[in-house]
Amino acid sequence: MDKLLLIDDEADVRYSFERIFGRKDGLELHTAGSGEAALELIPQLKPDLVIMDVRMGGITGIETLQRLREFDSKTPVILMTAFGTTQTAIQAMKHGAYDYILKPFDVPKLEEMVGKALDAARSMKQVVSYEPLLEKEDFDLGIIGQSAPMQEVFKTIGQLAASDATALITGESGTGKELVARAIYSHSQRSSQPYLAINCAAIPENLLESELFGHEKGAFTGANTQRIGKFEQCDGGTIFLDEIGDMTLATQTKILRVLQNGTFERVGGNQPVKVDVRVIAATNKLLEKAVEEGEFREDLFYRLNVVRIQLPALRERRGDIPQLVSYFLTKNSSNPKQPKTVQPDALAKLETHDWPGNVRELENAVQRALVMAKGDAILLENLPPEVLNVADAASPNVDGDDLAGLASKLFRWARNNPDLKVIPAVERELVINALKETGGNQVQSAKLLGITRATLRKRIEKFDIKQGLMVE
Repeated sequence: MDKLLLIDDEADVRYSFERIFGRKDGLELHTAGSGEAALELIPQLKPDLVIMDVRMGGITGIETLQRLREFDSKTPVILMTAFGTTQTAIQAMKHGAYDYILKPFDVPKLEEMVGKALDAARSMKQVVSYEPLLEKEDFDLGIIGQSAPMQEVFKTIGQLAASDATALITGESGTGKELVARAIYSHSQRSSQPYLAINCAAIPENLLESELFGHEKGAFTGANTQRIGKFEQCDGGTIFLDEIGDMTLATQTKILRVLQNGTFERVGGNQPVKVDVRVIAATNKLLEKAVEEGEFREDLFYRLNVVRIQLPALRERRGDIPQLVSYFLTKNSSNPKQPKTVQPDALAKLETHDWPGNVRELENAVQRALVMAKGDAILLENLPPEVLNVADAASPNVDGDDLAGLASKLFRWARNNPDLKVIPAVERELVINALKETGGNQVQSAKLLGITRATLRKRIEKFDIKQGLMVE
């Protein structure tokens, strides 16, 4: 007989559970009205599963969970909350919750979750217990969303934050990969140690190895002094390697060595340097495909892919758009206490747009609308032309914000349709316009086009674009 303990200070919730689980075969339901009462009951009851509310009179669900974990590290705990925030999800998972569910809960989903949790309890109680980490009160992650895909992301962040496991974050450009990396770091046991973020695509290939691992004096022309690289600077902390799919095979080999035994050699040196660094990597590339094509080391891929977080595209979680818009209005408002509102027709347009640039593009659209709005509300006419679908997509001579939207759509369409070819003349004009718009800066041009710098360089070579348009 499985024992289920419900902890909730609301009599109506306890009554609902009595109706749902009170007469189930093979299940024995017990209830407690507070965390304090439950902690006295649990040692004698020894429940197979605990379900409790996050917000209760007396100690909270999170505090109850923490105290429970001091003497019981294996009993699965499901938290219930009416506030599906990023912080709630991360706090719940990093302190060892099996799962959590939002109120008002869907009964079939709750029953399915309870069944899986009881299966886990019967299978050697494999739920991992996480020790309390350094708290970040009122820490604003900026990762917004109550959709099912984002709730899974939040839970994985919590689980990763309580360990030192290497993580690989994948997803399209603009989905928030660096925000996720910072969330893992900020909630980890290394949060008081250094955190460094490196964009592997933004650093020239011949300098990336020196940037990461440092160099000895005289290692190459211009190396007049010894230099300490990012890995040494980050000893004891966390390093975030963005766009790792653009790294050369030679540098990949050194990264692999660091992951395997925590050592490397500076460029031009022969003495091993020992470091203790947690690696979080991210890419918008399909690394499995890169491995097949010989562009990425298979052994490094498996070393990075210990725990993977796949960030959903914004078009795959449109239900989060109103909440994201509200967040960006407050974040970018000159008066955060009284931010502007959005008219219903304008919000409806934002919800139906395809958002090829994902959350980053949405924030840019909200910022533009704030500038263009003359009153206290954002009107439909204040939205960017690409959102209103009034931009002339047939014209290759596109400037500014229009170029970013059109280019992102074009390159994403090309990635999703590998058997079809983008008209070379159109593609060439887009690259030229991007270079002109940024004064020839390749890093900024690549961002504007929604591609990596390595891809941009290939396009420049392919179309024989004049050197005068390019700046390192």
